[in-house]
Amino acid sequence: VFDELFWVQVALVRRKLELERTTPGIVHDLGGRLVDAFHERLPYPLSGAQQRVIAEIEADLGRTFPMHRLLQGDVGSGKTVVAVSALLVAVQGGHQGALMAPTEVLAEQHFYGLRDLLAELTVPDDSTLMGERPLRLELLTNRTTGAERIRLLAGLADGTVDLVVGTHALIQDQVGFGSLGEVVR
Repeated sequence: VFDELFWVQVALVRRKLELERTTPGIVHDLGGRLVDAFHERLPYPLSGAQQRVIAEIEADLGRTFPMHRLLQGDVGSGKTVVAVSALLVAVQGGHQGALMAPTEVLAEQHFYGLRDLLAELTVPDDSTLMGERPLRLELLTNRTTGAERIRLLAGLADGTVDLVVGTHALIQDQVGFGSLGEVVR
């Protein structure tokens, strides 16, 4: 059994390296202010481990190949803050971010928690007089129905939704993004 799992793992690592070598990624803008503004709004300072991991992720996001990472930690260790920091790197460069949760309950918890933390953040927007607009965060689950779903899908497609939190509803055929730059699941 060990030998079989070992060779499966070797094959997966080879495939990952091949994808990184041959698949172009988005070179994200690391010079924006959005991530710092998010960190300043947190009611607590980032831990040393969070700072280190965020720096590593940002370095990967500044490279030309797609990033694949597994972030693990105990409940309450700050994984969500690290994930949102990565998503905001994409947003500050003019792309969109998606956070996919395994259940509707968890998606809703993330959405409502992030709504307060991201409430006063703005993103650049040359179409406005001030050159910026409020960051737009939305929730997409199977409970999202009717006119709200149509409005949300239009916002994802035209890029006016910056961050979306959702369930597997995010990967249905009718969901399209204007410029999806980062996915966390």
